[in-house]
Amino acid sequence: MTPADRLRRWMPGLLMIGLIIGNVAWLHAATAHKTVAFDEIDVQRINIREPDGTLRMVISNTSAAPGVMVRGKEHRHPTRSVAGILFMNDEGTENGGLIFDGARQDGKVHGSGHLSFDQYEQDQVISLDQGEDNGVRHATLSFNDMPDTPIPWDLVEKPGGETELRKLQESGGLGVQRVVLGKTEQRNSVLELKDAKGRARLVLKVVPDGTATIEFLDESGKVVRRVTPDG
Repeated sequence: MTPADRLRRWMPGLLMIGLIIGNVAWLHAATAHKTVAFDEIDVQRINIREPDGTLRMVISNTSAAPGVMVRGKEHRHPTRSVAGILFMNDEGTENGGLIFDGARQDGKVHGSGHLSFDQYEQDQVISLDQGEDNGVRHATLSFNDMPDTPIPWDLVEKPGGETELRKLQESGGLGVQRVVLGKTEQRNSVLELKDAKGRARLVLKVVPDGTATIEFLDESGKVVRRVTPDG
């Protein structure tokens, strides 16, 4: 048997071995962990996803900011137009974020920052906020009480839905603020404790000149007792 005959005899086996090795190499390349290093990267938006495609985090500029994500479906947000980071839970539903903006316009400074932690399929239960508008500033830490039912985000996609959603929010149907700690726009240091309807019932306050008070309020907001250092 000549060398050429031997080569023709073994060629099918060699081809099969080559295909097996090639497939193994391809599978390894497709499943291997990859790390890519950059010194600098310019993007408008980054989506962080689980291996199954579930969206877990979005980093974006203002123009590329997402709407509201609910179980992987995006709903239009009626007011969101700032840059930041949004976080989604295991089901692809938004559950917190860090957003911020700021600029000088016509000689006046406007800016804000917001960090929040959301209840499951609801709005924020803890938020840290700061803002300024032409020299008037505030900074607060808030704790909110949210209902068990999810926010009906599908309303924003229906005619008149935004108005209905706003009315629901104003009526307390989307939760109420229970505790506020911070500095007000009047430069007061304040701790407000509120009832289940969001009405302030106990207020600890120190005004800029140093005067300190403790106020007890009724359900209409009227101060029924005020305690000062003098008694």
